[in-house]
This record gives sequence, C-alpha cells and structure tokens, in this order.
Amino acid sequence: MLELDAERYWRFIGAQEGYDGARAVIVGAPLDTTMTFRAGARHAPREIRQFSWVLEEYSPRLGRDLGELRFCDLGDLCLPWGNVREGLRRIRETAERLLRDGKFPVFIGGEHLVSLPIVEAAVERYPGLVVLQLDAHADLLDEYLGERYSHATVMRRVAEVVGGENVYQLGIRSGAREEFEYGRGHTHIFLHEVLRPLEKIARTLDGRPVYVTVDIDVVDPAYAPGTGTPEPGGCSSLELMEAIYLLRGLHVVGFDLVEVNPVYDLSGRTAVLAAKVIREMLLVWANGARPEE
Repeated sequence: MLELDAERYWRFIGAQEGYDGARAVIVGAPLDTTMTFRAGARHAPREIRQFSWVLEEYSPRLGRDLGELRFCDLGDLCLPWGNVREGLRRIRETAERLLRDGKFPVFIGGEHLVSLPIVEAAVERYPGLVVLQLDAHADLLDEYLGERYSHATVMRRVAEVVGGENVYQLGIRSGAREEFEYGRGHTHIFLHEVLRPLEKIARTLDGRPVYVTVDIDVVDPAYAPGTGTPEPGGCSSLELMEAIYLLRGLHVVGFDLVEVNPVYDLSGRTAVLAAKVIREMLLVWANGARPEE
C-alpha cells in the first residue's frame, strides 16, 4: 500500500477514477531538502492542484476533455524531511508500483531530484529509455557541497542511469563551466532554445520510450516567478505549451513537473501554468489527441 499524506490531499481537476480503473495516476512528491537557493517546493503539489480548478477540463487546442480520461490523483507521498535517501526510496517504490500495475505516472514535485528515482524505475521497465529535460539549469554537477544527490546533480545521475546519449536537455541557460563541458561530451544539450531543437529531436525518437521532466524554471520568471532558482532569458508560457504539443507523436511513458515554489508567487500564475501543462500533457498522451484547427 502506498504511504500517502491524507492531510495534503487535494484532487486535480477531472481526477475522479479510482486507482484500479485508472490508466494515469497523479502523485505528489514534495521533496524539498537539497534546494540550493530558496526552499518551498514542498508546497507545490497542493498549490498546483488547487489552481487546476481555475482551468476548464476541456482543451480547445487539443479538442479533448479530461472527462474522457481514466485517471486518479492519489495525493502526496509521505516523505521524511531531511532524509534524502529515504525520500528517494519511497518515490522509487511508488514509481515501480505504478509501472508494474500498468499505470502512466505523473509526478508533481517538489525539487528536481524527484526525477531520479522515477527514471530508475522507468528504465527497468523500458530499456533504451530516453529522457527529455526542459529546464533552465544543466543540473550536471557531479556533486554539490560534497553531496552527490542534489537537485543540482540530478541530470548527472540520470545520465549515469540511462546513458548520456539518451539524455536531451532543452532550454539550458545556466550552469558551471564543467557542467557544459560534461554536457557537450556526454548528453545532447541545447542552449536557450526549446522548440527548434525539439522539432528535430522528436523526428528521431519515433517508437522509443520517452520520459519527460519539466522544471518550471525553463520558463522566463516574467511568466513563472514562483520557483526556487529563477533564471532570466527563458521561454514563454506559450512556448512551453507548444513544446508539449510537439510530444504528440512520441511514446511518452511518464512525466514529472518540478520546482514550482508557491512561496514566491502570491499571484498563483506559476501554479496555474503548471496545472495547465499537466492537463495538456494528460490530454496529449491519451489516445493520440490531435489539435482542432
């Protein structure tokens, strides 16, 4: 049985199915331990759920409705504050359970380190897994302040799990010199841009299993100020949505959205953007949705 925190439960809009009947499952992973600048991402899952109710269940761009999907929201995992390894173990155990049960996992972070145990579980089920990262930061440090497990090192660890040649990093515009040197030699790293490289990448990944991780700070802080490490010069909210639509032809096997920090956005516009990305991703994934003209 999954260990969930009932007090943090807040259902995502349209999530009415029970676990047994659901194809997609939303889980909050409020890990918030290794943040390098501003903590507060632990509050994101509940905030995103709450702001999802601002949206309609229907997407006019995709011509589909959340009511057509069979998905549930299990609430948030109980994660022990300060115990990174145990938190990662619980997230991986949950991801393994979802994949074993044939579910499509959607995780809401929390800090970006939550992606690692999910990818570890996914690559066991889907050999040859490709990881698409939309992010402002390379996250390729080998260690940060002596720690190998950090939101600043997560993609280095992911590259070690799936192979750097299977990691595609889009929108990157921040990192240490050694991170970019590692990225140029080991991963597919694309600076600043998201849409143009993604169009080319998508054509090469047909039929391969793909895991998508979106750090909300890929978006310029003018559109998404509620994040722990804002980085100017990012894409617009519309560009992020267009990137999601480009994934329609890919075999996406799981998805996470991380690094929303509601403490630094009282307007809620970062949370509602995150909620809309999750809504559109669910609709894009389900039954080959195609946009209406």
